[in-house]
Amino acid sequence: MTESNSIPDSIESSAGLARRSFLAATVGAVGLAASNAFARDAKDPVREYGPNAQPVRYPDPDIVTLDPRFKKYALGNTPIQRIYHSPNMLWAEGPAWNGVGKYLLWSDIPNNVQMRWLEEDGHVSTLRSPAGNSNGNTFDFQGRQISFEHGNRRVVRYEYDGTITVLADKFDGKPLNAPNDGAVHPNGDIWFTDPGYGSLMNYEGEKAPNDSKQPYQKEAVYRIDGKTLKVEKVTDEIFKPNGLCFSPDYKKLYVADTGASHYAEAPKNIKVWDIIDEKKLAKGREFASMKLKDINGDRAGMADGIRCDIDGNIWSSAGWVGDYYDGVHVFEPNEGVRIGVILLPEICSNVCFGGTKRNRLFMTASTSVYAVYVETKGAHIT
Repeated sequence: MTESNSIPDSIESSAGLARRSFLAATVGAVGLAASNAFARDAKDPVREYGPNAQPVRYPDPDIVTLDPRFKKYALGNTPIQRIYHSPNMLWAEGPAWNGVGKYLLWSDIPNNVQMRWLEEDGHVSTLRSPAGNSNGNTFDFQGRQISFEHGNRRVVRYEYDGTITVLADKFDGKPLNAPNDGAVHPNGDIWFTDPGYGSLMNYEGEKAPNDSKQPYQKEAVYRIDGKTLKVEKVTDEIFKPNGLCFSPDYKKLYVADTGASHYAEAPKNIKVWDIIDEKKLAKGREFASMKLKDINGDRAGMADGIRCDIDGNIWSSAGWVGDYYDGVHVFEPNEGVRIGVILLPEICSNVCFGGTKRNRLFMTASTSVYAVYVETKGAHIT
């Protein structure tokens, strides 16, 4: 093993060949990572994560390096672990790490509950029920939990005494669609997305009394002033804004667009804006495409929840394609090149960094929660 715990080239190659074949098609300098392709070996059985599953030989073959820049983050002697699974859990979402309590919080939207996993012994219990069909969750710099509720179409904060403060439930005199995900700025402001999924179906919230793709108003990204609680729209130049995160220096905002679920013309990508004076957005542009070229052609799923590490890399959940795509895709910060993939057997909805050193990536994926140690740390508190 090397001193840095990275995967040696010879080991990485031999392990990968036993499980999948790698193909590289030269499509131009911009398409370096997008042109890296991997295809499942037909002789390879589907990986099992159950109690009787066989151990995985290191390096874990489902931690895939597409670009040499990912090698420093991929540990050679750690596995992807499924830390929780239940057939009764329907759609796990919104993971958030609580550094004081040392627990992972997440939502099961259809079951209208929030769950909690303890780092101490792996115990899982129901933290809150009902939970307003909450989707995303986070914590502010005072340690208070903030949740983005589909069912009640609002953003709430849980106070120290157990009461709930409604931070936002309308804009411009109209109800919000169904807040989805959010992040807290060090100045106390809360930025959140409102794509409206919770108002498009009863399964994840309360269906609006119309058939519009925009149940109550146009999809948008908002900012809640941490002092006055005034809600301001920062952009609606995106089809359906979903997961979001700040760059390490809080000078950029990244937002995943899942508008392809309802708009045929919507790109499957992650956008980025410059943040002006901590309040406004400018120069919205594509940061990374979710398109991945392999032997089956160009495959593109959708990014959902995203997080940033201390080096500025974006770790994005990815799904709705299938084997050897679904999981987590990692993009470097300068040109949005895909440098690595963590493959999962379920559709991944969201991610967060946590653990004692914030060097463990937690991944909510359909009916399970997965975790893997990486050689970096989350850029923010959760």
